[in-house]
Amino acid sequence: MQDYRININYAKALFMLADELGEQERVAEDMRQVNAVSLENRIFSTVFRNPEIKVSKKIAIVQDIFAQYVCKTTMAFLEFVVRKSRSVNLSGISASYLDLYRDSHNIVLSKFTTAAEVDPSITEIVSQTVARHTGKTVELVAKTDPKIIGGFAIEYDNNIFDARLSTKLVKLRQQFDKNVYESKL
Repeated sequence: MQDYRININYAKALFMLADELGEQERVAEDMRQVNAVSLENRIFSTVFRNPEIKVSKKIAIVQDIFAQYVCKTTMAFLEFVVRKSRSVNLSGISASYLDLYRDSHNIVLSKFTTAAEVDPSITEIVSQTVARHTGKTVELVAKTDPKIIGGFAIEYDNNIFDARLSTKLVKLRQQFDKNVYESKL
């Protein structure tokens, strides 16, 4: 079970430790990897949710997966989280750490969704536009979704600019359903 308080408290502890050791950048990169693995790999999440698997085995799994790729601080933290039976919260803790990191470094996370791959110059223009609106450095995540048919959507700081063709078609269908030209006699 994900618990916001647990996630944020563990993330704050790691953030303060990384700050003291001067490893915020490195730990942020490590937390991106941990977050990606925990969100994309169903088996990873299933193993850590299973109470029958011993803590020692879970620690061995974490070491096998991350030991080569993360710094000692992150590795010690991951082992600590598993020992405290909070491994279920790894994705939430890593996401909370990244939020803290972005807040402290004046970075805004922006998601740019298109129907097809776009030229890097366009993503740069989107990044500059979001930076101009927010006054922050932009961490742009570009993804493609063929379901939107055409156009694009930009999300940042609880704002959404929706220029997707699929959205416009839904609105058009709703207008046709109203049938404003029907006689009211």
